[in-house]
Amino acid sequence: MILHLLFSQILVVLLAVAGCGRSADGQHPDDQQPPTDKAGTYTNPVFEPILADPTVIRDPQSGFFYAYGTQDDWGDGQGSRLIPILQSADLVDWRVVGQAFSSKPAWKNNGGLWAPDVNVVDGKYYLYYAYSTWGDPNPGIGVAVAEKPTGPFVDHGKLFTSEEVDVPNSIDAFYFEENEEKYLFWGSFSNAPTQGTYAVKLADDGLSVPDLSQKVKIAAGDYEAVMIHKRDGYFYFFGSKGSCCDGANSQYHVLVARSNHLMGPYLDKEGNAITDRGKGTLLLKGNEKIAGPGHNAQLITDDDGTDWFIYHGIDRSRGKVSSGASRRMLMLDRISWNDGWPEIAGGVPSTTPQQAPVFR
Repeated sequence: MILHLLFSQILVVLLAVAGCGRSADGQHPDDQQPPTDKAGTYTNPVFEPILADPTVIRDPQSGFFYAYGTQDDWGDGQGSRLIPILQSADLVDWRVVGQAFSSKPAWKNNGGLWAPDVNVVDGKYYLYYAYSTWGDPNPGIGVAVAEKPTGPFVDHGKLFTSEEVDVPNSIDAFYFEENEEKYLFWGSFSNAPTQGTYAVKLADDGLSVPDLSQKVKIAAGDYEAVMIHKRDGYFYFFGSKGSCCDGANSQYHVLVARSNHLMGPYLDKEGNAITDRGKGTLLLKGNEKIAGPGHNAQLITDDDGTDWFIYHGIDRSRGKVSSGASRRMLMLDRISWNDGWPEIAGGVPSTTPQQAPVFR
């Protein structure tokens, strides 16, 4: 009898440990996710409670994936994480491994660190980030560099503010390399005459902009969260529209356009230029379970050649965490290509078991 009780207690402990593999550090038990199905499937979300505005890279040294997200208070008593960092071997099982900054950069007096974009540049890890408050009249974009994907990231200061570059709401940076040239895309919602999503060439070291006047308008100001993907001779524009952060009422959704040239013009399926407001081809919208899907990371291609779309979405039944932050969970869905255009099954987030990415 004693041995039986002892064995039962040990089994309970082992099961508890096994069930916590993807939990955020210190998060409440009801926020924990079920363990991955060992049959090669997964179910969204792949991480919760929050990893908003995700960017994901695969570390060429270790092979691990690293995801980074907007500064948020997850409501777990640990305060506001200054760009949280997650690690995974397969895009499905994620664990928290730190945060990018120990303190906020000093080039702005107040605001949050939003919408990071991390890339491996010249053998180092470059983190472009927005520095902004809600309704900020002069947000800006900065850059930090680390020797490892987990940091520490050393801030190199601002690239520009909205006033300096004459683009309102200058947030949501995205880095892209083409023909050995470095570019930055950025921009967010505005109705001002100079509104829009723009691109500009970076210096050879990626740490400054030689000429802000050389910016090129890519899309209208009803877009934000631009991501560019190159495939089969086309450059694909992915961007988000609608309200990102209203909990269960969020209206975020993702549209797509494409161009033969990095600097555009980007056209939707109907041939409309997305520099005009209201244009773009719908890729992903919310459903009865998930609100506000959007702000996707770079596409990741698995070892079977399948492209994966990584983004955030909000559980309609639990739209916010105790801190008041929208519960923007990390989501994952398969991209298929039909006649040269990306598609997601049903055009909505999956909420049932799906075949997992393949990494050998």
